[in-house]
Parts: sequence; structure tokens; C-alpha cells
Amino acid sequence: MINVEIVYAQTQRSIEKSLKLPEGARIADVLARAAADQAFSGVDLVNVAVGIFGKVAPREQLLKEGDRIEIYRPLLEEPKLARRKQARAQKTPSREASKPGRS
Repeated sequence: MINVEIVYAQTQRSIEKSLKLPEGARIADVLARAAADQAFSGVDLVNVAVGIFGKVAPREQLLKEGDRIEIYRPLLEEPKLARRKQARAQKTPSREASKPGRS
């Protein structure tokens, strides 16, 4: 038997479960267990990306002792675009007014 964790985080809640699985278990086996767990109700376990320790992994990947399977949420906004919006919002009006050609 091997010990693994499965985790899912949202802004308001997170779920973390420890599981014991037989040697030769795959990510798909962990997701099947999670689908049967009430704590994961409402989580799209079929279409969502998953990974191990921050690296996206296929559902057929074999698990090792201590692996942490992560269920990734879809991005609300592309990160590069979000950074640009944040940078624009942080510009001060005095800097904009001091640019040549502005009055």
C-alpha cells in the first residue's frame, strides 16, 4: 500500500484528504475515490487538469508513496492580462499628467 494526498483549493475553501492505495494505483484511481467522497461534490473531476506537486500529469500516471495529487481550478483570467490590468490600475494620475503631449 502507498499513502498519497489529494487536494483542491478555492478562494473560500480547500479540501485535503489522505488515502491509502495499492501499489500500481494511478491518478485516475484517486479521482474515482474523490468522486465518491461528499467533500468533493461540485468539483468537476472529469474535465479539470490535475498534477502532482505543481506539475500537470496525465490521469494514467502511476503514483508513488507520498505523492500529492492536485486538482487545478480553471483560470478566471489569463495571468499576463491580469498583471497588465493591475499595473494600469496602479499608475498614479500625476505620472500620466507629466507625460509629454498631455494637458
